[in-house]
Amino acid sequence: MNKALRRAVIAGNWKMNKTPGEAAELMEQLKPLCEGAGCGVVVCAPFVDLHAVLEAAQGTGIGVGAQNCHWEQSGAFTGEISAPMLASMGVQYVIIGHSERRQYFGETDATVNRRVRAALAGGLTVILCVGEVLTQREQGVTCELVGMQTKIALGGVAPEELKNVIIAYEPVWAIGTGRTATAEQANEVCRAIRGTVSSLYGAAAGDAMTIQYGGSMNAGNAAELLAQPDVDGGLIGGASLKPADFAAIIAAAGK
Repeated sequence: MNKALRRAVIAGNWKMNKTPGEAAELMEQLKPLCEGAGCGVVVCAPFVDLHAVLEAAQGTGIGVGAQNCHWEQSGAFTGEISAPMLASMGVQYVIIGHSERRQYFGETDATVNRRVRAALAGGLTVILCVGEVLTQREQGVTCELVGMQTKIALGGVAPEELKNVIIAYEPVWAIGTGRTATAEQANEVCRAIRGTVSSLYGAAAGDAMTIQYGGSMNAGNAAELLAQPDVDGGLIGGASLKPADFAAIIAAAGK
């Protein structure tokens, strides 16, 4: 991390876990552990939990995010949620393009771009996910692939909107598998993403971009990963559901 240039952010992705009551209970456990955090802290909860999480987060420094949003403001899109709906609740962040959305629900680079633009227009801060599958890493095309994903996702995004974008590098082969990219591998790809942003918006914009690592970061490996110069935080899955582990990652990011 380079805190002189950009803000470190640790975001918890609860995925499809917790009822509203369980979410409120987890937040009560997290709140004292997040006090005085030396980094940004965000909790991205399922739609049905957002009210409970927003209520629990009042008066704290914890930001609240959703896990997806549609590209239209309203319409005949059964089961979808729009950016204005989220913003009206007080939600501040939204994850876009998570690998599970791409893998299981037909998300494409083109629809990611549409969602990113809609979320930004709706006043949300986007956590934009990019990353490669194992075959692509073995073929040696990781940096080219994530560069392409980044360029497509940011198509039509104005320079002044970039301050409301965080990019999360997610090696798909490391999500939920217990496998983790080495700290050097993570930094290499985060640096490549930063280079892509610089090529699109200039070096200052690249230097200012917060780029998280999102592949099975946990309490045991967080310090090593976050010590890398181009890793500015983490998008945390399973460990974000364990208060002590999440607190340890936040502490590592605050150093």
